[in-house]
Amino acid sequence: MKLYELEVTQKVPASIQTLWDFFSNANNLSKITPPALGFQSHHLGKEEVHPGMIITHRVSPFPGIRLQWITEISHVQAPFLFVDEQRFGPYRFWHHQHHFSEITGGTLITDRIHYGLSFGWFGQMAHPILVRPQLEKIFAYRKKAVEKLFGVIS
Repeated sequence: MKLYELEVTQKVPASIQTLWDFFSNANNLSKITPPALGFQSHHLGKEEVHPGMIITHRVSPFPGIRLQWITEISHVQAPFLFVDEQRFGPYRFWHHQHHFSEITGGTLITDRIHYGLSFGWFGQMAHPILVRPQLEKIFAYRKKAVEKLFGVIS
């Protein structure tokens, strides 16, 4: 299996605690996910992320395809880091690190995603045509949504 990496950073003029409170609540994920994905989170509790927390999502990555995506929060170092890992879902491997670092005037958010695809050579062929562009589009949308909610540092 080939492993891919995507890293996205964003500077936000909000405190690390404010951003931690938002991102560590699984119910807020739908607020920063493109509506076209039909994203629904089935963890409706108000509890903050914690190691061992299981979150079930429904997502439609492509029109007409509806998938269940189950993730587990594997690591938490509040308010600086949490990691979600796919247990069942569209990827063969998914490891998503959410980093929060204090900077002058706000917080730096860094998302570091390592992922692998199923279907061998077919998955590798689909990666640059379908998968990578879709992930980049999702994180571009997320960046704009976070800017609308919290502002932007120039």
